[in-house]
Amino acid sequence: QVQLVESGGGLVQAGGSLRLSCAASGSDFTINAMSWYRQAPGKQRELVATINSSGNTKYADSLKGRFTISRDNAKNTVYLQMNSLKPEETAVYFCNSDYVLRDWRRPGLRSVWGQGTQVTVSS
Repeated sequence: QVQLVESGGGLVQAGGSLRLSCAASGSDFTINAMSWYRQAPGKQRELVATINSSGNTKYADSLKGRFTISRDNAKNTVYLQMNSLKPEETAVYFCNSDYVLRDWRRPGLRSVWGQGTQVTVSS
């Protein structure tokens, strides 16, 4: 099985920056798309950004170029650089990854979530 471990959350003032990391670990797997989601108190979880195995990216319209998602395939790690943060972006940020196992007896695309990391933006 694959596990995701996020890091990099914390407290930052409005207008500040944070960089989140999410590392996948396990054995005999290949990562496909990796994504960041966030969930604010009392709200639904929403997609922030996605990057596929070729490096193609998609972002939520509200981000207006302030966030950048990237990945290091050799390290099975995805990053989220967040700039010009706003108080309303205070949320728990979750990493998600789609992957396949290399065991031909266990085919199919699988999905895994990280435990989440808190990002708090003060005004």
